[in-house]
Amino acid sequence: MVVVMKPDFTPDQLKAAIEAMEAGGVRVMVSKGSETTILGAEGNASGVDQERIVMLPGVDRVMRVTEPFKKSNRKYHPDDSVIALGDGVAIGGNKLCVIAGPCSVETPEQIVGVAKAVKAAGASALRGGAFKPRTSPYSFQGMGLDGIRLLQEARAVTGLPIVTEIMSTEHLDIFEASVDVIQVGARNMQNFDLLKRLGKTTKPILLKRGLSSTIEEWLMSAEYIMAGGNHQVILCERGIRTFETYTRNTLDLSAVLAVKKLSHLPVVVDPSHACGMAWMVERMALAAVAAGADGLIIEVHNDPQNALCDGPQSITPEQFSALMPKLSAIAGCVGRSV
Repeated sequence: MVVVMKPDFTPDQLKAAIEAMEAGGVRVMVSKGSETTILGAEGNASGVDQERIVMLPGVDRVMRVTEPFKKSNRKYHPDDSVIALGDGVAIGGNKLCVIAGPCSVETPEQIVGVAKAVKAAGASALRGGAFKPRTSPYSFQGMGLDGIRLLQEARAVTGLPIVTEIMSTEHLDIFEASVDVIQVGARNMQNFDLLKRLGKTTKPILLKRGLSSTIEEWLMSAEYIMAGGNHQVILCERGIRTFETYTRNTLDLSAVLAVKKLSHLPVVVDPSHACGMAWMVERMALAAVAAGADGLIIEVHNDPQNALCDGPQSITPEQFSALMPKLSAIAGCVGRSV
């Protein structure tokens, strides 16, 4: 249930509305937007006297919310969330955030070199995998903690915030202390123990959509994190598994529109993992911006042919540099900037 206050409500009227809701056995979440203040009921609202509340001074209207996700629901939080990644870098709002870097950290020269190149081209943050979930147990699994250390070195050189994927709760303290954004991969989107623990962290969480997950399941995973107290969730559409085999996955750009309608959380798109082919990345990135994405996460490697992970979907620093002005042009057409 959501209670919308009138624009001219008084503090006493707000207090009375909150107390009336709490008397019905729910917790109350207060969301103060630029134009509207909303009281959201957390818990079972069947005991709340809706007719009584709508008659209270200062209350504009009362609405029932049928969706199971609450904290991520736009009805509870009408204004778009803007999430800070580091000094002067954020996702959400008018400016697009472009996160770029290799799928996997390989050597000091590789990660620092790519970080310098993508920053020079206009990237806002650096991505790089230290722990890599792979379909085959015999594939390169990442450098682990050494990869985290190399990402920190690249951040020290460039100033770019670092984004990397967590695989296990046992590394949570290290991630909390070392990285700027903790990524939850598609395979872990419904690892609920991990999500609950991430709800207790202070770091922004980039939550990728599961391989075969619905939009509601995706938002419910965000709800797990937010229910723990961490509201800094960034959603990432990275393609879903369909009957089509030509591309690695099927990039669902309609999900960007759906999520922006249902939720206040920012949405980024990963065209690299979605398509699995470097030659598609540019056009899919442009389409994502046109569809309303708040940012992009793009794989950039200095030597894709010899990459230890996902080389076929990685573009070169030169290709990334050529892409950025095109992103800026499309962004301008939809009232955004890069």
